[in-house]
Amino acid sequence: MAAKPIAVLVVEDEPLVRMDIVSDLEDHGLYVLEAANAREAIAILEAQPVVDVLFTDVDMPGGLDGLELAKIVKQRFPGIQVIVTSGHREFSEADLPENCNFFPKPYASPKIVRAILNLAANDPA
Repeated sequence: MAAKPIAVLVVEDEPLVRMDIVSDLEDHGLYVLEAANAREAIAILEAQPVVDVLFTDVDMPGGLDGLELAKIVKQRFPGIQVIVTSGHREFSEADLPENCNFFPKPYASPKIVRAILNLAANDPA
């Protein structure tokens, strides 16, 4: 029986940035879902409870930013690991929901891939 691929939900409002990271993640064998904003991400999570890792930008349109999304995910979907990214703001561990990781933009895709693989490997589920 083949191992279940790691499922990642990428939430990024900039289409080219989203396409780039999605392509890199898929090249590493990850199953990737995409959302352009936090509300779209929540709808995906409610419809497809297969996500292992959420990778979200902070500043997005739609009235709900990535930090708020991270908090919602941690409360409603506690088994999902969360990585937050931003090119406009810096965050300390105290600024983020518990057990969230932060990567400033521009990030190196290999670092994101490693972080996702490490988070998924440490997931007790």
